[in-house]
Amino acid sequence: MKQVVISGTGLFTPPNSISNEELVVCFNAYAEQFNADNADAIAAGTVTALEPSSAAFIEKASGIKARYVMEKEGILDPKRMVPRIAERGNDELSLQAEICVKAAQQALDRAGRTAADIDMVLVACSNMQRAYPAMAVEVQQALGIDGYGFDMNVACSSATFGIQTAVAAVQSGQARAVLVLNPEITSGHLDWRDRDSHFIFGDACTAIVVEAKDAAVSRHQWEILDTKLKTNFSNNIRNNFGFMNRFDESGIGKPDKLFKQQGRKVFKEVCPMAAAMIKESIARAGLQVEQFSRFWLHQANLSMNQLISRTILGRDAEPHEAPVILDTYANTSSAGSIIAFHKHQDDLQAGALGVICSFGAGYSIGAVVVRKL
Repeated sequence: MKQVVISGTGLFTPPNSISNEELVVCFNAYAEQFNADNADAIAAGTVTALEPSSAAFIEKASGIKARYVMEKEGILDPKRMVPRIAERGNDELSLQAEICVKAAQQALDRAGRTAADIDMVLVACSNMQRAYPAMAVEVQQALGIDGYGFDMNVACSSATFGIQTAVAAVQSGQARAVLVLNPEITSGHLDWRDRDSHFIFGDACTAIVVEAKDAAVSRHQWEILDTKLKTNFSNNIRNNFGFMNRFDESGIGKPDKLFKQQGRKVFKEVCPMAAAMIKESIARAGLQVEQFSRFWLHQANLSMNQLISRTILGRDAEPHEAPVILDTYANTSSAGSIIAFHKHQDDLQAGALGVICSFGAGYSIGAVVVRKL
């Protein structure tokens, strides 16, 4: 079977960062006003008072210290708490396509490739800017790629599922090289007024070039040794925004149209599934856990990653074994594990083994076993 490599990665980081301290000031101002406006109902027991938040609470709960966003002033306005991003005309490049192009250019440069070398564009992420036309086709046009493109959504696992889809396209001969893009503008689907989730997400976009090993020219090649995907339906992470919103007479502003999760259940159920998936993938590749230098895990929650790596290794992971980027990027959904891979790969020597793993709503879990060439 044709051998396939990741030959380049790219990353777009938004220009604006929000610290926990900034976020807390805004949220607490909102909570104070909400409690004042609903004082009588709160006293009567018909409305629950909002508790204040703190930077210490956020960091302890998640390991997150800050997050990048496309626009911060609207988020930090207690009377708004939604990004101020103007809608673009249909003849303008979409915002999501724009950040894809920026990440893609980095990945192409790192792979030593141009648009002429790419046959397929795959945009894989949690939330598309629109229903259609496919974001991938717009990105394809913006980059000048003569081929085909399509979108896919497997929530936070979209990147690893996208890599597997790219591998299959290369191995089948459908594409010489595939550009996988993970544009996550998560600030648009987050309820910034929810104390339990307003701190979780950040914006970013990652890009990956996947191509045949015998054709690759990059100095940064990672051979894909094995991929494994798994889904198991769960309502514990959910976002109900979609085509049927018009049917709802109460409008689309209801909380269930934004990100919601039952965090404790997710932690309890996903961690063992992810650890088992990684172990199975390593075994399928005919390798041993002890041979692996690095685990690039989905960046959702620090405690989750610590538990997963401990379950795999039988001990606490050293910082270099399971690198963390969520402290500064927060949870960037499908982009998280790829940001970690992008930023923490060049220090490894040829022959080093690693696993890229993502997990999230679905439940969906993907693992990609790689070896540095």
